[in-house]
Amino acid sequence: MLREKGNVKTAGDAILFQLKSLGEAQAETLARRLGISVQAVRQRLERLFAENLVAYSDRAHGRGRPRRLWSLATGAGSLFPDTHAQLTVDLIGTIRNELGETGLARLLERRREQITAAYSKRFAREPDIARKLTALADMRSAEGYMARVERLGEEGFLLVEDHCPICAAATACQGFCSIELAIFQNLLGPGWRIERQDHLLTGARRCSYRITPQPDVSDQ
Repeated sequence: MLREKGNVKTAGDAILFQLKSLGEAQAETLARRLGISVQAVRQRLERLFAENLVAYSDRAHGRGRPRRLWSLATGAGSLFPDTHAQLTVDLIGTIRNELGETGLARLLERRREQITAAYSKRFAREPDIARKLTALADMRSAEGYMARVERLGEEGFLLVEDHCPICAAATACQGFCSIELAIFQNLLGPGWRIERQDHLLTGARRCSYRITPQPDVSDQ
């Protein structure tokens, strides 16, 4: 299992994290982002390829040589933590059997309240929406989501989560995904609209959320 992103010790780990975030990339791009030589990156990629952790595809690019794009191999997914996956899935099944869907829904609502309360303390300390979202991404990354914020034009934002540490649980009970969206909307308040754009459970390589100002109905 890989270390957390902030504590990466090897160039190989760093490359795997970059590919997890980017989806696919050339060796030159990886070298630039990591601050090491292209030759060093290529050597690491060859080792990772031999270990069945990365794959590549060569794509035509004009009249020159094809571009070699690297990506994570299927087997690399197990290197990124899925927090207590089987135990969580088993517990969800037990709760369903013992308490039914209504009981499971109550527990999910309690989880939503607890997470919202925890995030709100940090969220409230930040002076503007950009810093609030950066703080949210930091908190999510600390939990294993590999989160970051991207700007969309002058006012919009994209919250990106390149990994889901509770993917097994979310697959067993998609209520986990629903409460996350509700948590984010509650934190942002009525002045902002949040929509899920990408969803790991529907086949996307990441989860992402588009955040834009909510028009004031009174001004329309």
